[in-house]
Amino acid sequence: MQRRQFAAQAAAVITATAFAPMAFAPMAFAQERPVRILIGFPPGGSADVVARILADKMRVSLGQNVIVDNKPGAAGRLALAELKRSPPDGSVLIFSPSGAMVIHPWLYSNLGYDTVKDFTPISLGSTFDFAVTAGPGAPAGDLKAVLAWMKANPGKANYATSGAGTVPHFAGQLLAQASGVPMTHVAYRGGAPAAQDLIGGQVPLMVDTASETIEHHRAGKVRILAVTGEKRSRALPDVPTLKEAGINVTADAFFGLYGPPGMSPELVARIDKAVADALRLPDVQEKIYALGLVPAHAGPAELASIQATHLKRWELPIKNSGFKADA
Repeated sequence: MQRRQFAAQAAAVITATAFAPMAFAPMAFAQERPVRILIGFPPGGSADVVARILADKMRVSLGQNVIVDNKPGAAGRLALAELKRSPPDGSVLIFSPSGAMVIHPWLYSNLGYDTVKDFTPISLGSTFDFAVTAGPGAPAGDLKAVLAWMKANPGKANYATSGAGTVPHFAGQLLAQASGVPMTHVAYRGGAPAAQDLIGGQVPLMVDTASETIEHHRAGKVRILAVTGEKRSRALPDVPTLKEAGINVTADAFFGLYGPPGMSPELVARIDKAVADALRLPDVQEKIYALGLVPAHAGPAELASIQATHLKRWELPIKNSGFKADA
């Protein structure tokens, strides 16, 4: 009897030991595998560039490899849908422009996710306004001269952006309304391909982040005519704001790092610290400033508050625009 009891106890210990690693394996694996930062746009755009700058430094703080994974399509909606399905272990994140978080809810009745409830805010990555850029397809002169030409040539009054339903899309609409010049929006699958058509003369004007056209502006291939912020860009001190150009319009946005729903506060704090550490580095700040963006950090609670403010700010302009997105 004693031998049988001892054998049973030994078998129980062996069984528990054998299965114990299985209970902890998923957590250990999540810490060892690379962190994927999804980008909902093609390579070369501003979100992609800033994410790669941050990822290079975050891997040091986290002690993990951090890779940027471009998942373009539907102005960022495909990447957000993938994020929602991902495990809340920090292995999959997204670096998203604010448009996907604050514009899309007013455009689509069936997004498949709630941008407030279905994602975990982690860190603000940078803030920015937009550049209004003329290409070789537009005439010489300042913004008012280009707008006057567009008004006289309505068939050529087109402006490009990185996609339909983005903040630049509606910033362009505000510009059209305030200037009294009807303009047709031309949506691209990202800022980089839009900039290429601008340079090629296929579209005369582009509204998007300055990072998409700033190097081409410096090389003389295009001309940034105005920026949409309240004040001039540090990277473009000679370029006026829209208000300085006589058009009463301002528009700004942000990049935020988000995770899937259900992430633990401890994990969020760990990743947020890695972003904050990266943004404090002088070389990171200079690289982001050079793109025409502003390096800016805020933690999860403040990012959620900023998102809520922008969500409310864009409600009426979008509803008044008459733009209808597919459900």
